[in-house]
Amino acid sequence: MDTNNAIDIFAALAQATRQEAFRLLVANEPEGLPAGEVARLLAVPHNTMSSHLAVLARAGLVRSQRQSRSVIYRANLDAIRDTVQFLVQDCCGGRPDVCQPLLDSLQPCCPPPANGASS
Repeated sequence: MDTNNAIDIFAALAQATRQEAFRLLVANEPEGLPAGEVARLLAVPHNTMSSHLAVLARAGLVRSQRQSRSVIYRANLDAIRDTVQFLVQDCCGGRPDVCQPLLDSLQPCCPPPANGASS
């Protein structure tokens, strides 16, 4: 990732509805949501939501796939990972002890099941 990619991502997320839509799509990974459902859940007109989703897609934050008559949108989690890595690539001047609290806060919301059990 370079500075221009990061700026595109931040610009796309610098609007409340787009940020809400992206967070909603993250919460609905890996299935994603139809564009109309995103619009309904956020109480945004369909044409307005289409514009917001297009901005997120151009920034690389979401991907879409046609399924029958619907367009399913999914969050591009790799883009967020790459953005965070870009932001902290030179973290703390090589002092991992200073960076550890930040790294700990980035742990996944859904840790693997205990004892190697699968769900």
